[in-house]
Amino acid sequence: MSGKAPLYIHKLHEKYDQIDVCDINAVKEIHKTNSRFLKTVFYRNLASGAVHTVFSTRDTKFHSVHRRLLASPISDSSLTRFEPLIADRINLTVSKIKQELESRGVADVFKWWLFMATDIIGELSFGDSFGMLEAGKKNQYTIDMERLASYQPIRTTFPTLIKIASYIPLPMLRESVQAGKRIGMHAAQSIDRYRRLMAQNPLDPKPTLLTKLFDTEKNGLSLQDIRQEAHGYIVAGSDTTAVTMTYLSYAVSNDSRVREKLVAELMGLAEPITDKSLRNLPYLNLVITETLRLYTAVPLGLPRSVPPEGAHFCGFQIPGGITVSTQSYSLHRDPSIFPDPYSFNPERWENPSKEMKDASLPFGGGSRICLGIHLARMELRMATALFFRALPDARPSKKEGMSESDMIMESYFLMAPQGHRCLIET
Repeated sequence: MSGKAPLYIHKLHEKYDQIDVCDINAVKEIHKTNSRFLKTVFYRNLASGAVHTVFSTRDTKFHSVHRRLLASPISDSSLTRFEPLIADRINLTVSKIKQELESRGVADVFKWWLFMATDIIGELSFGDSFGMLEAGKKNQYTIDMERLASYQPIRTTFPTLIKIASYIPLPMLRESVQAGKRIGMHAAQSIDRYRRLMAQNPLDPKPTLLTKLFDTEKNGLSLQDIRQEAHGYIVAGSDTTAVTMTYLSYAVSNDSRVREKLVAELMGLAEPITDKSLRNLPYLNLVITETLRLYTAVPLGLPRSVPPEGAHFCGFQIPGGITVSTQSYSLHRDPSIFPDPYSFNPERWENPSKEMKDASLPFGGGSRICLGIHLARMELRMATALFFRALPDARPSKKEGMSESDMIMESYFLMAPQGHRCLIET
């Protein structure tokens, strides 16, 4: 409940060594494509709403059908049509950061990266931005999502309480239940609004990640299915990207050697900056990969159920039905694979070993790997490039009481800095 579960579990791994799924071979077996290690009920309890989604379902057939429908619009090749929208949002974000620097003397990049990522995924999912970048503040939808997130430990540990609270308004859970209802209403209204826009221009509707799903005769999805998948996109595509960009900004700006090397590479780019040009920048991509290793947005274990026949890992026989977890926080800090694992060292990825690649799970693995991996990487490339080109001398600030303790990681499933801010100055 303290948000320090990844650190606690990692200390147990350090004390007892690799006796379970901190072992690479075991991890590969658990997360391989068509693995028989299915997701546990943990994910069902974590998700809100009565409808299963591609994220929460344990049904392999359901997952296969939904993933196939959802994967095409968010594939690497399909994302190029959304690049102008993404670039506009990122440019606006950098502009807002510079404005705050001028007026305040510091800028809270955690806040602005959150607004950016949420506005982007909101427009890609619902057809309309949340407008938080323009307003400079959170809207009710994101406030409600944060309230739901704060109750995630209760949802996953005491799911019966959540069910009871749906019928009996327990004071301690009332906010969570009300927030969930408002989120559902917002999703329904946004989807209905987009359907009306599609009806007005059926031959050339504004493209979204979910446009193709509205052909219910072909895909068999109900509007409730689409609403739940849209909400899933918002959750998966907002805080995760925002947190990664926050720690990337902090880690790079806190190390003059890394910052200067990255800035030198970025300044060599010709205008306009495109994602195609960024894909070929060696050091930029090393920085992103190292950030994903050290500051994984989902550092907690990913629970899976051992198949009925059981499993044999590291000399131990694991009975069927037992829950096993693979914690990326620990995998990414294995000193036998990543020497000096707590240091931010992008160069370690210049010639990565097979073990390094196998142990790297920032987006999960196998057939349940994150659907938004290509979108996330595009946003990270473009945001990093535009930010450090605009602010090449950015560094962590000590103003307003900001300190390293603000950046200590806490995690209730998704990770965030415990100070819920990251102030930079120039």
